[in-house]
Amino acid sequence: MAEELRWALIVISALVIGGLLIHGLWSVRKKETPEQTDNTPKPQPKVEPAAPATDNEPELGDMNFSAVDEEPTAEPVVEEQQQDAAPAAAPEPQDFIILHIEMPEGLSMAGSKLLPCVLSLGFKYSDEGFFNRHVEPSGNGPVLFRLVNMFNPGTFDIDNMEQFSTAGVSLFMTLPCEGDSLAAFNMLNSAAKKLSDEFGATVLDHQRQPLSVETVRSYVEKVREFTA
Repeated sequence: MAEELRWALIVISALVIGGLLIHGLWSVRKKETPEQTDNTPKPQPKVEPAAPATDNEPELGDMNFSAVDEEPTAEPVVEEQQQDAAPAAAPEPQDFIILHIEMPEGLSMAGSKLLPCVLSLGFKYSDEGFFNRHVEPSGNGPVLFRLVNMFNPGTFDIDNMEQFSTAGVSLFMTLPCEGDSLAAFNMLNSAAKKLSDEFGATVLDHQRQPLSVETVRSYVEKVREFTA
């Protein structure tokens, strides 16, 4: 009886030990399975290369002077049969005439005196910062010629003319111009003389030399070349 009991205990112990071994192996295998799953490399999303940046900013250039006033005008009434007609385009500038009115060395034009003088000559201040002489004295119609500051940036601040002064101004017209080009040049030349007389300044040609009769004649001939 004791011998049978001893063998029974041996068998039970073996079964228990075997069960523990099997349970341990199963636990180890269960732990290894998720780890292998987690270590599986995941596909990375495809990243498209960024498009190269482009510089859309315009380049800075010389001052651009349009041939007509920039202020909006009322649209004309057009007859039905004329709606397909193309609008007349302003002529492209091909040449120009310029006169400088320069003060004696050490002197300057006071803005408080320059402004009323310029306005009395029929000029109209523009949003660009220049004074324009239009076809019509009221300031309507295309620009015949302009008055600009002789020194950079060439503009005037009409709200601060009391504090403004300059050693000279310039008058110029582009060719061809709207209307009667020869009449426009005569007006420009007359305005230059009046400004020089008002301020005791000297009228200079495009080479900054005192304006001579010969140069005026050459300007007249140039204007006539562009007269239709």
